[in-house]
Amino acid sequence: MRVSIASDHRGVRIKAKLVQCLTHEGFEVSDEGTDDESCSVDYPDFATAVASKVSRGDADRGILICGTGIGMAIVANKFPHVRAAACYDEVMVEMSRRHNDLNVLCLPGDMIGDRSVDDLVLLWLRTEFEAGRHSRRVKKINRLDQS
Repeated sequence: MRVSIASDHRGVRIKAKLVQCLTHEGFEVSDEGTDDESCSVDYPDFATAVASKVSRGDADRGILICGTGIGMAIVANKFPHVRAAACYDEVMVEMSRRHNDLNVLCLPGDMIGDRSVDDLVLLWLRTEFEAGRHSRRVKKINRLDQS
């Protein structure tokens, strides 16, 4: 699976840890930056880099990290075929895949707490979309991309 990942300055440490974990687990990872937590950067630039890859099909999934995950999700959802949400616990990451077929996970770098971010992301990457009644809803979301 091809995973594109990026963060703003508030998610650099988490991103570095995730890149190492995902590479070790056999995922094809493309790191879109940033790598400097000492310099404030604008999260829309990094969300655009990842969301555009997912939108074009150059990445299967995307992971974005900022302070809350909210800003990244707002930007990512501007791109066709991207379904992004800020998630911070096991229930949210699992249900985002099972029911919403989420393809861009936005993490709150400042609020992840003691949770193992590696475990959260691996759960998200390994959880399948349930389809069934949820397919009808995702198709309606996808039709909005056409309008």
